[in-house]
Amino acid sequence: MKAGLKMTKLKIGKKPQRKNMSESGRNRLGEDPVFSLLIRLSLPGIFSMVIQALYNVVDSIYVGHLSKAALSALSLAFPIQLVLISIGVGTGVGASSLIARLLGSKKNEEARKTAEQAIFLSVIYSIVFAVVGILFSERIISFFTGNAELVDLGQRYIRIILIGSAGMFVPMISNSILRGEGNTFLPMVAMLIGSVMNIILDPIFIFGIGSFEGFGIEGAAYATVLSRIISGIFILYMLFRGGNEIVPKVRGFSPDRQSISEIYRVGLPAIVMQVLASFMIGGMNLIVGKLDENGVAALGIYFRLQSFVFMPVFGLNQGYMPIVGYNYGHGRPDRMKKAIKYGIMTSAVFTTAGLLLFQTSAGLLVSMFNPDAELLSVGSDAIRTISIAFPIIGPAIVIATTFQALGKGMPSLILSFSRQIVLLLPMAWLFSSYGDIHFVWYAFPISEAISFVAAVFWIRKTLEYVFSSMDKNKI
Repeated sequence: MKAGLKMTKLKIGKKPQRKNMSESGRNRLGEDPVFSLLIRLSLPGIFSMVIQALYNVVDSIYVGHLSKAALSALSLAFPIQLVLISIGVGTGVGASSLIARLLGSKKNEEARKTAEQAIFLSVIYSIVFAVVGILFSERIISFFTGNAELVDLGQRYIRIILIGSAGMFVPMISNSILRGEGNTFLPMVAMLIGSVMNIILDPIFIFGIGSFEGFGIEGAAYATVLSRIISGIFILYMLFRGGNEIVPKVRGFSPDRQSISEIYRVGLPAIVMQVLASFMIGGMNLIVGKLDENGVAALGIYFRLQSFVFMPVFGLNQGYMPIVGYNYGHGRPDRMKKAIKYGIMTSAVFTTAGLLLFQTSAGLLVSMFNPDAELLSVGSDAIRTISIAFPIIGPAIVIATTFQALGKGMPSLILSFSRQIVLLLPMAWLFSSYGDIHFVWYAFPISEAISFVAAVFWIRKTLEYVFSSMDKNKI
């Protein structure tokens, strides 16, 4: 009797166990209504990406008010920054896709190890690019132009960005770990911290305040690096403090070739895709720069402004990828089909709205950066012409993400290579032979349309095979 009473007391006094967060995450990705889940998971990413786009634009506006040369130098430095972003995004996409699929297959320990490898990679990249910044900044910029003023301005800016690249790699890749488990709120907060800090610091560091003298174009780089470092400290603290589905460990860590290889099975094609964009922008700068000296600045303005349209789609993908990846790993084709349909439809709404904005307000948008009359004319024409393809670009981005969520990075790479290198650059070069920069801008919508048709055909064939295989496995 005493023993029984004692056991009863122990049961009564036993602390209730906290609900396992990983179980909660799995239920959310595998059971909640798909559309509401997509919106709920995507909204933080969309919001943070819009803030990031605002930062990109505000940063360029401040630099543009230094001088038109400073704005052109920023445009020349942009492809180098895009290489860093490419590596961070690609590694993050690979880690996020792998983590989502591992969690869907209930391999939580392997998911944790994947997160640790991703953080390790962010540290390695930070060291490598810091060395590149110290040794090769001037040589890199001089590859794009022989103008001494632009080389000087560009290398002063990109040197600081490269040396402080940890501020980009660490938060970007760490955020992807949380997104892989379906947590899009903390990445949103991290990006919000970095973007708001940068918007505040930009005018202070560029122009100065009170007795503090600004640093000019270098101030823009200092503001970017410092704000990103603060964002990185926040996300690392939230990641390692516990309470998330995945909590990386430092003790006992060692690099694992298998995990890194799996990350880059999806991540490497994503990196190459982004690097192709860098190569494309560099090539376009060379082509348009020979026709009109305002073309480089105009192209830089366009690429900054387009982020307002495409960044929300990338934010949508942050909620979209874990849903597709998890339900693919969990064998739920019905939920995958719904997520793909809603993802494509929502992205089309975003980019169609962007088309309307660019067509009706091109002049006003360009004038925010620099009121120069010639730049206004060239920039407005570029924005109106290139944006014709916006309604199909949103769905194309979601299709590329669908391949990645399935663990198939190569189709996205091939499509991106075909669009930017095989189609866009040769067409732009051919159209430039007419001697009018206006014709060059048409290379953008034409190449987008051709690659979109190919992407739709490829994803349909892929999904038919995937769904057929899943149905057979059920039998």
